[in-house]
Order: sequence, then structure tokens, then C-alpha cells
Amino acid sequence: MNTCLGPQRIVCLTEETTEWLYLLGQEARIVGISGYTVRPRRAREEKPKVSAYLTAKIDKILALRPDCVFGFSDLQADIAALLIRAGVQVTVFNQRSVDEILAMLFQVAAMVGCAEEGLRRIQGMQAGLDAVRAQAEAREAAGKRRPRVFFEEWDEPHISAIRWVSELVGVAGGDDCFPELATQAMGKDRIIASGDEIVRRNPDIIIGSWCGKKFRADKVAARPGWQDVAAVRTGQLFEIKSADILQPGPAALTDGVAQLAAIIGQWSAQHG
Repeated sequence: MNTCLGPQRIVCLTEETTEWLYLLGQEARIVGISGYTVRPRRAREEKPKVSAYLTAKIDKILALRPDCVFGFSDLQADIAALLIRAGVQVTVFNQRSVDEILAMLFQVAAMVGCAEEGLRRIQGMQAGLDAVRAQAEAREAAGKRRPRVFFEEWDEPHISAIRWVSELVGVAGGDDCFPELATQAMGKDRIIASGDEIVRRNPDIIIGSWCGKKFRADKVAARPGWQDVAAVRTGQLFEIKSADILQPGPAALTDGVAQLAAIIGQWSAQHG
């Protein structure tokens, strides 16, 4: 296969496209990355950091002479507009569901001439998800109930899980406590006005991923009125690092869902 197809000098404004290009063996094409990138770890040592999430060093990006910039979501629209006006090709993805993540991965692979390798890896991720789902279905067939899961994306204010996380909780055998909020793309639209509503829904498991801030199980357990929440009474409070689950790319569909499955599987063995 001709590996010289597609863009040769790529700037990735978020982590998921960086990780994906490394997995495809196309890291030589990357000339700039987000400062929040931690996957793969070596990218931080090898590539210039040119952006945060909502901001970017436009002059530094332009000096790298990219022939393509990959971004994520409407939150990076202003950065994209500045680069487009400067004559740079920009592709901004807006994936919010598991299926949309898989579609994004295939599009990126095809753009760099690695459609076949990308499809092979995507099929491997799908097989992994199917295996996790099958384990959950086997527990249900054995009479185990599905735990109620509250996934907290931020603590002050309380923000519930985005769509792909909610879907992965379901794949792993749990029920998202706030499924009606999961389809809201913006964090501000997933704010839970009162902690009393979380208490009322009485999650069996609480998982925190506070967007890079360390999850504090003790702080959660000490919230007023939360002592009778099932997850607090039974010590079912866990952290999944944001890089593993809130990245809408390979991480969530591999390491992220594996951690969800381990947490829910353990709960099922002890309490289901």
C-alpha cells in the first residue's frame, strides 16, 4: 500500500487523532499535538505542543506548515476558523457516540492511506466491545441485575456522562442513572441542578472522571445526604482517568470500556 497518500504534515488539536495515527504507524506525519496529550506517552516527548483545548498557538501552528489540522467539536470552531482563514486545511470531527467514534477513526485512516489497516483495528475494537457485551448478557441470563451507574464528568457543578460513555456503561452491563442527559453534547446541558436528584436515583456505583482533576472518593462520600446512597454505603466509588474514557477515540473503546467492565463485573459478583 502506498503510505505516502494523504496529508504529510498533520497537527492534532486533541489527543484521539494523535493516538490513532500512532496506532496506525503514521506518527511521522504528526508535526504538532495538544498539550493535554498523554496517549501515547512518547508523543509528549516527540512532538511540539501547540494547543490546549479551547486555545491554540496559531503562529506556532502556521510555522509548522501543516497540510492538515484535525480538531474536535464545535468548541474548537474559533481555532478552526482562524486556521482556515490562514489557508490551512482543517477537518473538525464531532463524534459523540460509539458509532460516530468508529466512523471518525475510519475516516482518518482513509485520509492517510491506511484504510485497510484502520478497518482491521476497528474490527478488533468492535470485537472487544462485543465480548464485553456478551459477558454482561451472560450475567443477566444468570439472574444478575444491572447496577445503576452514576458517571460524574465534573464535580462542581455535577455533570453527568456524555453519550459515548453512557453507551459504554450499557455495553459493560450497567444502566446510566441519567440517560436523558447523555445525548446532550455540551457539558453545560448535562449539569444536574441538585445533588438531591442523584441521591434520589440511588446509584449502585459511582465513577468519577473529573476532566484531568483527581477524583476524590472521600469528598463524594462526605456530600450532605449521600451517606445512604447505595454506592457510598458499599464503597463502590471509582475513578477512571479522563484520558482513558473521555477521549472520543481508541482509548474509550479499549482501556476505558475494559475498566467499566471490571468495575461492573466486580459489583455483580459481590452485590448482583
